[in-house]
Amino acid sequence: MGLRQKLIVKPGSRIRLKDIDASFHGDYKSEDHAKEDLAANSKRLTELQRDMYGEKKHSLLIVLQGIDAAGKDGTCWHVLSAMNPQGTAVTGFKQPTPEESAHDFLWRVHPHVPGLGQVAVFNRSHYEDVLVVRVHDLVPKSVWSGRYELINDFEKMLTAHNVTILKFFLYISPEEQLERFRQRLDDPTRQWKISDADYKERSFWDKYSDAYEDMLEKCSTKDAPWYVIPSNHKWFRNLAVSHIVRKSLEDLNMKLPQPTVDLDQIRKEYHSAEANKIK
Repeated sequence: MGLRQKLIVKPGSRIRLKDIDASFHGDYKSEDHAKEDLAANSKRLTELQRDMYGEKKHSLLIVLQGIDAAGKDGTCWHVLSAMNPQGTAVTGFKQPTPEESAHDFLWRVHPHVPGLGQVAVFNRSHYEDVLVVRVHDLVPKSVWSGRYELINDFEKMLTAHNVTILKFFLYISPEEQLERFRQRLDDPTRQWKISDADYKERSFWDKYSDAYEDMLEKCSTKDAPWYVIPSNHKWFRNLAVSHIVRKSLEDLNMKLPQPTVDLDQIRKEYHSAEANKIK
């Protein structure tokens, strides 16, 4: 069974995060064992994104969700750096601004959806509106519970416009999160990432787990699936995400468009210019 089949949340299935091994690393024994495949995935992603940008018939939306320190930023850096920035955009969704709060919860999201030929990455996303708002009782249950269907409808509309949607839930254990917080405290280059809320939010771990489980169960669909990525090992996280993105893009069978000019005529003009330069 490949990684896509192993890690996908099948529509209608029940998810219990406590039953998932956050340290799972498949058939790979170590980071060294995975390096060759990770490099191959990166090279292939460069080619596939080039084809998408040139063909302009498809687009890709990658959604990253996970508890604090799960590795959303790291995934952007290590996996998506293989893609040309000219055709890629990363958007982070934090606490809504007053203007955003005055609209429906999807209003601030839609402008960042990728156009044809483009790749968009959501570092946190519209799913915050069934996660943090639920855990912290920011809106009534009658409000957030109705948003799952609205999200599914929104994503269905996007896929009808040839947007491939890949949603990754980066899953780490409570022990791994605490260790990553410690590393931030000890590393001057990462201390800027420390937040007052980091340790406070840990007390809501079980509530977040319940919210994540409902998110995965209610919003993993055939056309916009969720993948649970065991992320205690950063190298496996990067490998799994890059593998799934690669395979999903290869399924699109993209091709670069044919030239719109007469190449033979262009070659003649080039050779003529070269000859005149020599004279």
